[in-house]
Amino acid sequence: MKLLILLLPVLLGAVSVGSACPGVAAASGPAARITVVFVQPQNFTDVKYTKAEPNSPALLGELHAFMCKMGERYVPAGMQLEIKVSDIDLAGDFEPWHGPQFDHVRITRDIYRPHISLEFRLIDGSGNVASAGKREINDIAYQARLVRPPDDYLRYEKDILRDWFRNEFRGQGREAKSAVCCR
Repeated sequence: MKLLILLLPVLLGAVSVGSACPGVAAASGPAARITVVFVQPQNFTDVKYTKAEPNSPALLGELHAFMCKMGERYVPAGMQLEIKVSDIDLAGDFEPWHGPQFDHVRITRDIYRPHISLEFRLIDGSGNVASAGKREINDIAYQARLVRPPDDYLRYEKDILRDWFRNEFRGQGREAKSAVCCR
Protein backbone atom coordinates (compact mmCIF):
# COMPACT_ATOMS: atom_id res chain seq x y z
CA MET A 1 0.00 0.00 0.00
CA LYS A 2 2.82 2.41 0.88
CA LEU A 3 4.50 1.57 -2.41
CA LEU A 4 1.32 2.50 -4.29
CA ILE A 5 1.11 5.83 -2.46
CA LEU A 6 4.76 6.54 -3.26
CA LEU A 7 4.34 5.60 -6.92
CA LEU A 8 1.12 7.56 -7.46
CA PRO A 9 2.86 10.91 -8.14
CA VAL A 10 5.03 9.13 -10.69
CA LEU A 11 1.94 7.63 -12.35
CA LEU A 12 0.16 10.98 -12.32
CA GLY A 13 3.29 12.65 -13.68
CA ALA A 14 3.22 10.26 -16.61
CA VAL A 15 -0.27 11.47 -17.43
CA SER A 16 0.76 15.12 -17.05
CA VAL A 17 3.42 14.81 -19.73
CA GLY A 18 0.56 14.54 -22.16
CA SER A 19 0.19 12.34 -25.11
CA ALA A 20 -1.12 12.13 -28.57
CA CYS A 21 -4.34 10.28 -28.98
CA PRO A 22 -3.85 6.74 -30.25
CA GLY A 23 -5.06 6.15 -33.77
CA VAL A 24 -5.46 9.86 -34.49
CA ALA A 25 -2.28 10.58 -36.47
CA ALA A 26 -2.17 13.09 -39.27
CA ALA A 27 -2.34 11.62 -42.74
CA SER A 28 0.71 13.56 -43.93
CA GLY A 29 3.15 12.55 -41.19
CA PRO A 30 3.84 11.38 -37.68
CA ALA A 31 2.53 14.49 -35.93
CA ALA A 32 -0.57 13.80 -33.85
CA ARG A 33 -3.81 15.45 -34.89
CA ILE A 34 -5.24 15.55 -31.37
CA THR A 35 -3.06 16.07 -28.30
CA VAL A 36 -4.39 16.24 -24.74
CA VAL A 37 -2.12 17.19 -21.82
CA PHE A 38 -3.07 17.24 -18.14
CA VAL A 39 -0.93 19.93 -16.49
CA GLN A 40 0.01 18.92 -12.93
CA PRO A 41 -2.97 16.59 -12.42
CA GLN A 42 -1.94 15.92 -8.82
CA ASN A 43 -3.09 19.50 -8.11
CA PHE A 44 -6.49 19.17 -9.79
CA THR A 45 -9.40 20.06 -7.51
CA ASP A 46 -11.24 16.71 -7.65
CA VAL A 47 -10.78 13.71 -9.95
CA LYS A 48 -11.24 10.81 -7.54
CA TYR A 49 -13.47 7.97 -6.45
CA THR A 50 -13.30 8.63 -2.69
CA LYS A 51 -12.60 11.61 -0.45
CA ALA A 52 -9.42 10.12 1.03
CA GLU A 53 -7.62 9.02 -2.15
CA PRO A 54 -5.47 11.17 -4.44
CA ASN A 55 -6.61 12.03 -7.95
CA SER A 56 -7.21 8.91 -10.02
CA PRO A 57 -5.06 8.09 -13.07
CA ALA A 58 -7.89 5.82 -14.27
CA LEU A 59 -10.39 8.69 -14.36
CA LEU A 60 -7.85 10.95 -16.05
CA GLY A 61 -7.19 8.22 -18.61
CA GLU A 62 -10.89 7.90 -19.33
CA LEU A 63 -11.25 11.67 -19.79
CA HIS A 64 -8.16 11.69 -22.03
CA ALA A 65 -9.63 8.96 -24.25
CA PHE A 66 -12.99 10.76 -24.40
CA MET A 67 -11.41 14.09 -25.39
CA CYS A 68 -9.40 12.32 -28.10
CA LYS A 69 -12.58 10.72 -29.43
CA MET A 70 -14.41 14.06 -29.47
CA GLY A 71 -11.46 15.75 -31.15
CA GLU A 72 -11.42 13.10 -33.85
CA ARG A 73 -15.15 13.57 -34.36
CA TYR A 74 -15.35 17.38 -34.44
CA VAL A 75 -11.96 18.60 -35.69
CA PRO A 76 -11.71 18.42 -39.47
CA ALA A 77 -9.05 16.31 -41.18
CA GLY A 78 -5.92 18.30 -41.94
CA MET A 79 -6.15 20.30 -38.70
CA GLN A 80 -4.45 19.69 -35.37
CA LEU A 81 -5.88 20.32 -31.91
CA GLU A 82 -3.76 20.80 -28.80
CA ILE A 83 -5.54 20.83 -25.44
CA LYS A 84 -3.91 21.59 -22.08
CA VAL A 85 -6.18 20.84 -19.12
CA SER A 86 -5.18 22.81 -16.01
CA ASP A 87 -7.96 21.80 -13.58
CA ILE A 88 -10.87 19.41 -13.22
CA ASP A 89 -13.54 19.39 -10.53
CA LEU A 90 -15.99 16.52 -11.00
CA ALA A 91 -19.72 16.99 -10.50
CA GLY A 92 -20.81 16.33 -6.95
CA ASP A 93 -18.71 16.07 -3.82
CA PHE A 94 -18.18 13.87 -0.80
CA GLU A 95 -20.06 14.82 2.37
CA PRO A 96 -18.21 13.12 5.23
CA TRP A 97 -20.69 14.30 7.87
CA HIS A 98 -23.07 11.56 6.66
CA GLY A 99 -20.76 8.98 8.25
CA PRO A 100 -17.89 6.71 7.26
CA GLN A 101 -20.08 4.56 5.02
CA PHE A 102 -20.48 7.62 2.74
CA ASP A 103 -16.76 8.35 2.18
CA HIS A 104 -17.03 6.83 -1.32
CA VAL A 105 -20.47 8.23 -2.21
CA ARG A 106 -20.45 11.29 -4.47
CA ILE A 107 -23.43 13.52 -3.67
CA THR A 108 -24.67 15.63 -6.59
CA ARG A 109 -26.18 19.00 -5.75
CA ASP A 110 -26.39 22.19 -7.80
CA ILE A 111 -23.59 23.76 -5.73
CA TYR A 112 -21.21 20.95 -6.80
CA ARG A 113 -21.25 21.55 -10.55
CA PRO A 114 -18.65 20.02 -12.89
CA HIS A 115 -15.84 22.36 -13.92
CA ILE A 116 -12.96 21.94 -16.37
CA SER A 117 -10.29 24.59 -17.07
CA LEU A 118 -8.40 24.25 -20.33
CA GLU A 119 -6.43 26.01 -23.03
CA PHE A 120 -6.56 24.95 -26.67
CA ARG A 121 -4.99 25.69 -30.03
CA LEU A 122 -6.49 24.65 -33.35
CA ILE A 123 -3.83 24.61 -36.06
CA ASP A 124 -4.67 24.51 -39.77
CA GLY A 125 -2.88 22.48 -42.43
CA SER A 126 -0.32 25.21 -43.13
CA GLY A 127 0.72 25.51 -39.48
CA ASN A 128 -1.21 28.70 -38.68
CA VAL A 129 -3.28 29.00 -35.52
CA ALA A 130 -6.90 29.02 -36.69
CA SER A 131 -8.34 29.35 -33.19
CA ALA A 132 -7.01 29.46 -29.63
CA GLY A 133 -8.13 30.37 -26.16
CA LYS A 134 -8.73 29.56 -22.51
CA ARG A 135 -12.05 28.12 -21.44
CA GLU A 136 -13.75 27.52 -18.09
CA ILE A 137 -16.27 24.83 -18.95
CA ASN A 138 -19.10 24.24 -16.50
CA ASP A 139 -22.86 24.00 -16.25
CA ILE A 140 -24.79 25.02 -13.16
CA ALA A 141 -27.88 23.18 -14.48
CA TYR A 142 -25.99 19.93 -15.04
CA GLN A 143 -28.54 17.92 -13.05
CA ALA A 144 -31.28 18.82 -15.55
CA ARG A 145 -29.36 17.16 -18.38
CA LEU A 146 -30.48 13.83 -19.76
CA VAL A 147 -27.15 12.02 -19.83
CA ARG A 148 -26.50 8.51 -21.02
CA PRO A 149 -25.44 6.08 -19.74
CA PRO A 150 -26.70 7.00 -16.28
CA ASP A 151 -24.17 4.73 -14.56
CA ASP A 152 -21.09 6.39 -16.15
CA TYR A 153 -19.05 7.96 -13.32
CA LEU A 154 -17.96 10.81 -15.63
CA ARG A 155 -21.31 11.32 -17.39
CA TYR A 156 -21.67 15.02 -16.51
CA GLU A 157 -18.07 15.89 -17.41
CA LYS A 158 -18.31 14.03 -20.71
CA ASP A 159 -21.58 15.79 -21.51
CA ILE A 160 -20.21 19.30 -20.95
CA LEU A 161 -17.06 18.40 -22.89
CA ARG A 162 -19.18 17.07 -25.76
CA ASP A 163 -21.09 20.36 -25.79
CA TRP A 164 -17.83 22.34 -25.72
CA PHE A 165 -16.46 20.44 -28.72
CA ARG A 166 -19.72 21.01 -30.64
CA ASN A 167 -19.85 24.72 -29.80
CA GLU A 168 -16.16 25.53 -30.16
CA PHE A 169 -15.68 23.81 -33.49
CA ARG A 170 -19.11 24.53 -34.96
CA GLY A 171 -17.66 26.47 -37.91
CA GLN A 172 -15.26 23.62 -38.53
CA GLY A 173 -17.77 20.77 -38.53
CA ARG A 174 -21.09 19.82 -36.95
CA GLU A 175 -23.52 22.38 -35.56
CA ALA A 176 -23.99 22.81 -31.82
CA LYS A 177 -27.33 22.32 -30.13
CA SER A 178 -26.69 22.80 -26.42
CA ALA A 179 -25.98 25.63 -24.00
CA VAL A 180 -22.90 24.73 -22.00
CA CYS A 181 -21.31 27.67 -20.19
CA CYS A 182 -17.86 28.52 -21.52
CA ARG A 183 -16.07 31.76 -20.67
